[in-house]
Amino acid sequence: MNAANEVLVAGSQDEITRRATRPVFNGGLGFSDSYYLATASPAPERAALRDDLDADLVVVGGGCTGLSAALHAAEAGLSVVLLEGGRIGWGASGRNGGQMIPGLRKGARGLVGALGVDRARALFDLALEARTLVSDLIEAHAIACDLKATGHLLAAVKPSDLAWMETEVRCLAEVMRYPHARLVSAAEVPAIVAADYPGGLFDSMGGHLHPLNYSLGLARAAERAGARLFERSEARHLARADRGVVVTTGEGRVRAKRALLAGDAFLSGVFPPIETVIMPVANYVVATEPLPDPAALIPSDAAISDARFVVNYYRLSADGRLIFGGGERYTPDPPADIAGFVRPHLEKTFPQLRGVGIDHAWGGLVSITTSRLPHMGEDGPVLFAHGYSGLGVLLSTLGGKLLAEAALGRPERLALFAAVAPPSFPGGKGLRPALHTLGMLWYALRDRLW
Repeated sequence: MNAANEVLVAGSQDEITRRATRPVFNGGLGFSDSYYLATASPAPERAALRDDLDADLVVVGGGCTGLSAALHAAEAGLSVVLLEGGRIGWGASGRNGGQMIPGLRKGARGLVGALGVDRARALFDLALEARTLVSDLIEAHAIACDLKATGHLLAAVKPSDLAWMETEVRCLAEVMRYPHARLVSAAEVPAIVAADYPGGLFDSMGGHLHPLNYSLGLARAAERAGARLFERSEARHLARADRGVVVTTGEGRVRAKRALLAGDAFLSGVFPPIETVIMPVANYVVATEPLPDPAALIPSDAAISDARFVVNYYRLSADGRLIFGGGERYTPDPPADIAGFVRPHLEKTFPQLRGVGIDHAWGGLVSITTSRLPHMGEDGPVLFAHGYSGLGVLLSTLGGKLLAEAALGRPERLALFAAVAPPSFPGGKGLRPALHTLGMLWYALRDRLW
């Protein structure tokens, strides 16, 4: 789940701002009940911006995209100011499923069909770099985030899924030159997970981690490199200036040569030209009580998601809990009882866990695009990266690095993604949510009937 920040009022952990431009479903997402927050590494409360500052770069958004951009830019010698409307890492980057899934949400076959072999391979290879980048940053900065390189299973939900999965594996191996994926038969599933699947696609380069602790580790690394990080400093206005941009918060402003927008679903009103390309969608996650025998549930300790359009995804935590996300919800308001909302989907997947205790339940916003490819690019002095469509655990860190490269005068790799920019959602700002709801209902029905 690539979720967005609940923007906090200074001095309060649970109250959110009521700014009119924010969607009504930003509240009620229960991050104070998150397993990740309960097991987070110590992190300082950073001051809000209350001054006028000058910098080479102003970064808007304190998740992995913004933190990675700040880190890489600061290491290269640029002065960087990062503005986060809530707390660092408390948005999508710190509340998602923690699943490390290499590649892009659009599969290899789809990329080749849309772009041709050469362009598809170039984009795929760049996306794959995200996996190595995350692992290298964790090692280089000694980030304790429960990293497990145990693979990822895309589980088939019906036997007919295996046909396209077999074609996908072949395309990955023969066209993309990626030998790490294989087709799994029904007989092989129990060695991976104790759930009833007819098979699946297993990628040995996948894995999982504690996303909040990873985010907090990036923040520490960025500050050591010289970046200045501010919390509870919501970017309210971005304006072009003679020598770059000016970003204004409630109590201060930053003048910079470039602005790097990394707020994902919470950019509403900051830079309207890019808002129509992404759609915020709510996701909900629970963590069970510690299981008596977690290895019996997922012997491989892999990360697992299924092939439904409305995905169920899950993994084990370091202390033996099942972290499970899923369920279908087509209206923007959150459920009154997140644990009760997710439980039926958990128990359908694992009947053996019927009645299991749920210790933590929370939600967040994932930003999707029409093509399921990230939206990255630049508009004059403004650069942006978002819309990871559920694969933000890895891609967000890469997106931040590409933003930093472009700000340093090397835009070629960011341009690979800019060249495949997703089209806007139809219907304009007013009709987009309603049209998205109808689309979700259709795909959920298709999950059930085909």
